[in-house]
Amino acid sequence: MRFLVFQHIACEHPGIFRDFLNADGIAYDAVELDEGEAIPSLDRYDALWVMGGPMDVWEEDRHPWLAAEKKAIREAVLERGMPYMGLCLGHQLLGAALGGKVGKMKAPEVGICDVDLTAEGRADPIFAGMAPRQKVLQWHGAAVQTAPEGAVILASSPLCPNQAMRIGRHAYGLQYHVELTSRTVPEWGEVPAYACALDETLGAGALPRLRDEAAALMPDFNRAAKRLYENFLSLIRGAAKAAQ
Repeated sequence: MRFLVFQHIACEHPGIFRDFLNADGIAYDAVELDEGEAIPSLDRYDALWVMGGPMDVWEEDRHPWLAAEKKAIREAVLERGMPYMGLCLGHQLLGAALGGKVGKMKAPEVGICDVDLTAEGRADPIFAGMAPRQKVLQWHGAAVQTAPEGAVILASSPLCPNQAMRIGRHAYGLQYHVELTSRTVPEWGEVPAYACALDETLGAGALPRLRDEAAALMPDFNRAAKRLYENFLSLIRGAAKAAQ
């Protein structure tokens, strides 16, 4: 089994999922799109994982590679039926690539927040064994405002009705972050765009407070990530068996 990972800034990588993949002997290739790395053929991959980043999905004039990335997402999801997991920007890219609308929120969602599974989310295999309400890390000012045709909304919050969605049988987007490690918040706090959003939302000097709050919840975050990972692997195996 081999994963393809799209990254948009060096500090937003698969995080704790790297440990899970390594422990299971699953290879993955990370493509740093913001550094000009080319998207490879999807032929040799079993899943596509798309991470977050400080850019917005509509900024193709500033980041021309976004057009090629959306094309690759359409190929993966629509043409190949490839299992897909998008986090934050990766969630928004899934929405934009498949015909949904992504736009700025009235107010950013930054910090530790509650997300509630919808009835469809509670029944979806990606969230099997997970609590219907979860504390998660948010760090975004844009959202999928209109989901693509046929999308199923799996989770929501008061500020962002589409916190998670499924398209088809195997393509998932999560607006929030589940890949967290002890280094995530400190590293992201060094990104100017993220630091500004954090201070504007939670007040000046919020980074140490968020770091400590995230550290206290890290065991819960990592347990949820492991369950999500195991559920996603089950979907990949099911998709491979169905294709045989």
